[in-house]
Amino acid sequence: MPKQVPVWHLYVPKLVTTLRQGYGLDDLRSDLIAGLTVSIVALPLSMALAIASGASPAIGLHTAIIAGFLISLLGGSRVQIGGPTAAFIPVVFGVIATYGYDGLVMATLMAAVMLILAGLMRLGTMVRYMPQPVITGFTAGIGVSIFSSQIKDLFGLDIATLPAEFFARWETYFAHFDSINPAAAGLAFGTLALLIALRRYRPKWPAFLIAVVLATLATLLLKLPVETIVSHFGPIPREFPLPHLPTFDLARMRELLPSAFTIAFLGGVESLLSAVVSDGMIDGRHRSNCELVAQGVANGASALIGGLPATGAIVRTATNVRAGARSPIAGMAHAVFILIFVVIAAPLANQVPLPAMAALLLIVAWNMSEIERIRQLMRSPVGDRMVLIVTFILTVTVDLTVAVEVGVVLAAFLFMYRMSEIVALESHVDLVERDVDDFNTAPRTDQRPSLPEGVEAYRVSGPLFFAVANRIDDVLRAFGRPPRVFILRLRQVPMIDASGATAIGNLVARCRRDGIALIFTGLQPQPARILSDMGVVADGTTLRYAEDFAHALSMLAEADPQTTQASAS
Repeated sequence: MPKQVPVWHLYVPKLVTTLRQGYGLDDLRSDLIAGLTVSIVALPLSMALAIASGASPAIGLHTAIIAGFLISLLGGSRVQIGGPTAAFIPVVFGVIATYGYDGLVMATLMAAVMLILAGLMRLGTMVRYMPQPVITGFTAGIGVSIFSSQIKDLFGLDIATLPAEFFARWETYFAHFDSINPAAAGLAFGTLALLIALRRYRPKWPAFLIAVVLATLATLLLKLPVETIVSHFGPIPREFPLPHLPTFDLARMRELLPSAFTIAFLGGVESLLSAVVSDGMIDGRHRSNCELVAQGVANGASALIGGLPATGAIVRTATNVRAGARSPIAGMAHAVFILIFVVIAAPLANQVPLPAMAALLLIVAWNMSEIERIRQLMRSPVGDRMVLIVTFILTVTVDLTVAVEVGVVLAAFLFMYRMSEIVALESHVDLVERDVDDFNTAPRTDQRPSLPEGVEAYRVSGPLFFAVANRIDDVLRAFGRPPRVFILRLRQVPMIDASGATAIGNLVARCRRDGIALIFTGLQPQPARILSDMGVVADGTTLRYAEDFAHALSMLAEADPQTTQASAS
């Protein structure tokens, strides 16, 4: 980033920079439609996530409204949708069980301050360098924890208090399996079957809303003896809660510090991961530190009204993009539509059966398990597999904070071990990626005048490991327009890990999607083996291998005579 760029430019919300580029009635119409579409998905999901966390469904709705609005209003991502997410369920459930709901509010406020400070200290760019096995390990572990938390409502078990610990929870389940409610189990598995069918045969339909509505109608018409929202939590209030500060106690704050750190860590990582996913879908670029500050403000506001922790939601963000969102106004509209539902139609939600909510959360847990990604990573080097497995087991059986700490430390030691086995090479890749200033519109200079028209090249120097793998995702964005042929020079890459292979795989997929021919030159034995093991292989069309740069240009010349004038330098 140029030194003369004002620092405050990097904290200007994407809403401002998007509106500066021009915003018309067509954009507003698209954003409103997208916001309505996302709100239909978020309505049942927000209530289900709150119930699974040990809170009332109304709290989930209030969180989606206030936090969702502020994340879109102040955030550094153009299409990010915020609100309560499944990643927080085991953390929030444990905090409420140990410290009560007031303890959760205090921990969320502390996490909000941490997120704001992290953004102001520009730590957002560092969060993106989390190793892929660690991310997949704790995400899959959270999925298992969510599944474990839903057995009570899934079978209608008569359990007064459910333990937060994994093994103690299952001991309680087995001790109470004689209290299964057949009506609750039948309704839950019927809802689950409907959700699976809708996702397979009608993927564009709002499956969550349809399943919840039909399950509610079945409960009312058949008079099923199952617990509902109103029977378990009381009616959903139409009034919006007023902000209030909790009682500050230094001793209690010290006790809550680890939980607050976990909430802040999850909020930061998941929001930035969601922003990266949305960047790939809209070919955009978010501002990570601005996003962290927005997440902090949103979580602070949510805590003041007694809400849950919130962060960017990947599924809802993807839905927002597919629905045609063009600016943060879509996310703000989604929050307003949920508010309208709470004010006007809250009584309709009172009869929603809890077994249907459990079925919905089983689908969420399955989505978080990332089975395909786990299968891919299990073909990676043994060290990455060990990091994945340890992180997963610790997330499920111990604690998310411990799991991430151990996973990152293991990944760091693994990296150092690998570096000790190769000859030291000078890396020309900047290890710290900076935010891009939207106000700086200076054109990029062309550094490849020797290449023929429509052909671009990029050289990677040094090990392609988890700390620099995300730079590969930005390679194609460096060009003014997508090239016809892209040459990636890899001779100076002696080592690649699972995160690097994942980034290369994403590059290949993007080139295949955009019709770009991709050529790898000088691929070394270790990277070639890892890429092959993880399913990235030359197919002769989208991806080809060349011995060196001159060979790559000769391959182009055979296919297209206009490249014969290219220099092989």
